[in-house]
Amino acid sequence: MTVEHISYHGWPDCYLLANGCVEAAIVPAIGRVMQLRLAGEAEGAFWENRALDGQLHEAVSNDWINFGGDKCWPAPQTVWTGQQGRDWPPPAAFDALPVEAVVTDRGVMVTSPIDMSFGIQVVRQVELDAEQPIMRIGTEYRKVVGGAVRVGIWTVTQLQEPERVGILLSAKSKFAAGYVRLLEAEPAGLKIDGRLLWLGRHTRQYVKVGTDGSSLAWVGRNCVVRIDAETGPGEYPDGGCVTEVYTNPDPLKYVELETLGPLTTMEVGDRIRQTTTYTVTPRSERDPEAEARKSLA
Repeated sequence: MTVEHISYHGWPDCYLLANGCVEAAIVPAIGRVMQLRLAGEAEGAFWENRALDGQLHEAVSNDWINFGGDKCWPAPQTVWTGQQGRDWPPPAAFDALPVEAVVTDRGVMVTSPIDMSFGIQVVRQVELDAEQPIMRIGTEYRKVVGGAVRVGIWTVTQLQEPERVGILLSAKSKFAAGYVRLLEAEPAGLKIDGRLLWLGRHTRQYVKVGTDGSSLAWVGRNCVVRIDAETGPGEYPDGGCVTEVYTNPDPLKYVELETLGPLTTMEVGDRIRQTTTYTVTPRSERDPEAEARKSLA
């Protein structure tokens, strides 16, 4: 596994991780893992808002700047208002400030400033497997200052327009249908076959569903990305969701595959950690549902 110091789409001081199977691009200036792709490919699976190439967050802004890529927020969103006095945009140090990046033996570690509304600092270790097409991101929340707060780790990965998104539902789901609708609109092309749920991106409506399954698959034209959430005991956000899928309407054609960790009441000195695993493979099936089934087997 190698780490190269690069410029990336107008941002200096970025890092490219490579292991001969996959490559991952990290942009500390905007706190994102911006891309994950098969080795040698010019285009990857992660969605990037190319209209914002090289730009930076405003230090103070009431608008959310949607760069794309992979990031983490504190879950659930319902606690944001009580902690920061507003429900949107996301807390600044989780989403809108540069991070410090250090090369390690296993990859790159990025560390955020302390978010004063939550009193939490975020540390993420981004690494590639030595031999397999796998990226792992270990996310740690460190409670540094302030009063107790009950939160979980929420990893949000934006991916390009899919042919299909698949979810492996829990064998013993707490949800009657195996999933829960988190926004009013009906998902596009929703289909359940046994423990597999498929859906597509709705072109006109904001859509979001949640499940207590821990594995997701995004099927693109050339590759498949499987995302696995680390699970454990405890109460999960949004009524018990371990994974969630959001689909954005036109004109920004992306979806979000999200993983969540259990809620913990954090006091100063506490730490919580969650690992998300991304496996990238070339397409091998013409039928995207067959591809998702194969990926989630």
